[in-house]
Amino acid sequence: MDTSSRPLKLVALVSGLFVALLVSWSSFTFTIPSGHAGLIFRTFSGGIDPTEAPIGQGFHFKAPWDRISVYEVRQKEVQQKLDLLSSNLLKIQLDMTVFHEPVIEDLGLLELERGRGYEEMVIIPSMRSVSREIFAKYLPEEINTSKREEIQNGIEERLREKLAANYIQLNDVLIRNIRLPQTLEEAIERKLQQEQESLEYEFRLEKETKEAERKRIEAKGIRDFQEIVSEGISDELLRWKGIEATQKLAESPNSKVVVVGGGKDGLPIILGNN
Repeated sequence: MDTSSRPLKLVALVSGLFVALLVSWSSFTFTIPSGHAGLIFRTFSGGIDPTEAPIGQGFHFKAPWDRISVYEVRQKEVQQKLDLLSSNLLKIQLDMTVFHEPVIEDLGLLELERGRGYEEMVIIPSMRSVSREIFAKYLPEEINTSKREEIQNGIEERLREKLAANYIQLNDVLIRNIRLPQTLEEAIERKLQQEQESLEYEFRLEKETKEAERKRIEAKGIRDFQEIVSEGISDELLRWKGIEATQKLAESPNSKVVVVGGGKDGLPIILGNN
């Protein structure tokens, strides 16, 4: 027997074992990427056990005959353009975005009952049904008023209930780009303009009313003042004031002639240079 061929055979054997190990390595190991979780389908043990906790990210071992289902458990979003009807059967169009993620503790139930296509099977139909249910309670002209927040809250509440029943967590709902029929939008705009003009007219009317009231109060004050002053002035007071004024003028250096008792009511008459 040629002993020189033994090392070659040994190398070939080791190489074969190494290749076999590499080929089979992926059959009993797996890696869960970040933001994901895994479920083990046990081929000979009843498949997926919904009570078993999902496998977290990282490197793991498994039996070669088992399979792994990987779910993304980060927040995701679904966008939809929806055509709805108001309470008076007018068409409303809008864009809706739903932010969601699977409930990790119920990932096994989600896989068994809905599968990885749960967005198409659960979320989108729920968005349509809930939005139709809520918008059918309102008139189109109420949508862009104070009712907007009420509508938003109603949709979010009902949608959260539906998704929770299907092992999905609702994080947020955005409603935007609400489009009403053009004729209705024009009618609403005219109505808002008329309301604005009415408010402006009421403001001007209130302003003029306050100004008239101010003038009435001012006139009353002047009248009361005049009455008080007139009651306090008598003929004797006026004559006395006239005498005081005459005395001051008589004492001034200007040349003049003062006729005492020559005026009306006995008041002095003052004659100057002219």
